[in-house]
Amino acid sequence: MGRRKKGNPVHGWVILDKPLELTSTQAMAKVRRIFNAQKAGHAGTLDPLASGVLPIALGEGTKTIPYIQDGMKTYSFTVRWGEQRSTDDSEGEVIASSDVRPALADIEAALPQYIGEIEQVPPKFSAIKIDGERAYDLARGGEDFEIRSRIVYIETLEILSHDENSASFTMTCGKGTYVRSLARDLALQLGTYGYVAALRRTEVWPFSENDAISLAKLEEMANSAALTELLLPLSTALDDIPALAVKEGEAAKLRNGNEVAFVSKPDFDRLNKSGIENEGEALVTYQGKELALVYRQGPTLKPFRVFNI
Repeated sequence: MGRRKKGNPVHGWVILDKPLELTSTQAMAKVRRIFNAQKAGHAGTLDPLASGVLPIALGEGTKTIPYIQDGMKTYSFTVRWGEQRSTDDSEGEVIASSDVRPALADIEAALPQYIGEIEQVPPKFSAIKIDGERAYDLARGGEDFEIRSRIVYIETLEILSHDENSASFTMTCGKGTYVRSLARDLALQLGTYGYVAALRRTEVWPFSENDAISLAKLEEMANSAALTELLLPLSTALDDIPALAVKEGEAAKLRNGNEVAFVSKPDFDRLNKSGIENEGEALVTYQGKELALVYRQGPTLKPFRVFNI
């Protein structure tokens, strides 16, 4: 017999409004304890000095994390001009300074160059791996190393406010984009230095601030029946893929990891009407509950992730 897992079989998503001063892992652990869940994971890391939307998956919800991690994210942030910090945010030491303060017109003129696919070098204080080691561990150890640039995608970048020493922005971007790198690079292009003085994530598709709940509120509701009402279903993370409700016999096969062939004309028509494309992914449900994620190959559905709910 295997060891019994600690906690309860709690499944779904909790959208946390992460407070400042906590790592994403620390915040996730607190949510897991509040729900007494057997398993937890989060989608999209936020630095301790960043607040905002942190989607946390519990139980079988962890199997849908990749669908959230790959989604678009929106940030609001403030860049303070005139200093470069070792971490590219307010936590680091000042390593360079400048008296230059960019004008609003110059900032606005520079922004279009950062929209679309751009080349970006992640900060040295980041979770990027260098020869198996985290970059932030190497940086804290005083080691000299280089991080390769990579292509990231920025959908929108707009300035919200501006004064002599800082400017605030909103940005919607794809996976792997660093706000701190953007602030660093934008400042250098404008002939000065800059770092992120404030950062908040307002959206992680398909979740927004409107879906988020504070850690204080969750702690207040701990051990109450209303707590489970905050859980969003697994399917919330799968809104952009088609779904198909299956029959009892089909469900039994898929639950055991076996493929199902829709060979009769009525079944094949049912498969086609679901909108599942050939070689595409889909969510399969049974009696209103998420059963499995599947690939379609012609008339056949092959499960690649089964939910034990």
